[in-house]
Amino acid sequence: MLRTGAILCSLALLAACSQDPPEPEAVSTEIPDELQRVELPKVEAAAEAAIGTPMEDRVATIGLLNKRNNETRELELKPGQQQRVGSVIVRLSACERTAPWEMPQETGAFVQVLVLDRGSENQFRKIFSGWLFKNSPSLNVVEHPIYDVWVKDCAMEFPGEE
Repeated sequence: MLRTGAILCSLALLAACSQDPPEPEAVSTEIPDELQRVELPKVEAAAEAAIGTPMEDRVATIGLLNKRNNETRELELKPGQQQRVGSVIVRLSACERTAPWEMPQETGAFVQVLVLDRGSENQFRKIFSGWLFKNSPSLNVVEHPIYDVWVKDCAMEFPGEE
């Protein structure tokens, strides 16, 4: 009797495994109009930064992790740009990198993170606004139960760099 039950149970498990996974649902990636018109804070560049790539030509690579489904995305943004991924919007105001001759080497970006309120279609709440640093991620942390955001790179050049 026990053997028959074990066989039936294993057959049921095998039958359940053969089903195809459900089709993924399309997720809106449009930023609401009222958030597109928001003026991002201006971050004054340091005097040394004036010798590097102009701020508007820099490109930051920002990592975004959805802890629910363990999905990681890389966002490439120029200062003043924002991108929506599912229910989160990431805005970039500035990105900086120390010159190659300066120590310690550091890469940072001024980022704002907005998350869609539960049950809402266009109501976003700001959960983070500040500098994130690649080599010192614990200095400023995005504290959210679902999303994690970090700086991966700031593409810019300095005179004499190859």
